[in-house]
Amino acid sequence: MKKIEAVVRPNRLEDVKEALAAININGIMISQIMGCGRQKGWKEIYRGTIVELNFLPKVRMEMVVSDKDVEKVIKAIIQSAKTGEIGDGKVFVYDVADVIRIRTGERGDPAL
Repeated sequence: MKKIEAVVRPNRLEDVKEALAAININGIMISQIMGCGRQKGWKEIYRGTIVELNFLPKVRMEMVVSDKDVEKVIKAIIQSAKTGEIGDGKVFVYDVADVIRIRTGERGDPAL
């Protein structure tokens, strides 16, 4: 099992969710976050002073999937989140030792 974490633009969230639903990936956790990378941010004038805003709004999506589904999930995320501009985001993949469904006590892939 793998945990896939994707950081994407907020305006691409619905497209990514639809792409994941199309490949039957339903267990997704979503967080609104702020981040800074190559995109850098922007400058605004606040009370006559120029303020540099380095952190931009992003969305973090997390899901745990079977090893057999990892590549198709990554492909779906990239195809649906990509705009070709700086700031499209990143995908991280982590190993997961185990997962337990609290309600039934199932472990491993059946608990997903």
